[in-house]
Amino acid sequence: MIQLNSNLTVIDNSGARVVKCIKILGGSFSGSLGDLIVVALQKVTPNRKLKSGEVARSLVVRLRKETKRKDGTTIKFFSNSAILLNQKDLPLGTRIFGPVPRELRTKKFMKVISIAQGII
Repeated sequence: MIQLNSNLTVIDNSGARVVKCIKILGGSFSGSLGDLIVVALQKVTPNRKLKSGEVARSLVVRLRKETKRKDGTTIKFFSNSAILLNQKDLPLGTRIFGPVPRELRTKKFMKVISIAQGII
């Protein structure tokens, strides 16, 4: 579960490393897999367009909280992670490191699925 002030790692090559959740879009108090959130950039890679303190939209792609699937299995990751999105909900980065869950396919994030290294 992602709440306000939760820190997330960024798993794409957009230049951000750590972000902090400042708003969960959709009227909920907690975010889960595939939810859109608004984040503030905390740590960034030097010599990139992104600067620390900027506000951006993001997609939650990994959660430490177990998520139950329809077939009865559960999925759980080691860290809370996100990727940065532009205003049209397309990824800012060109690569996504590590696997992403297949629940993103039902949320219509096909571009994220296509550039990810793996799908679980």
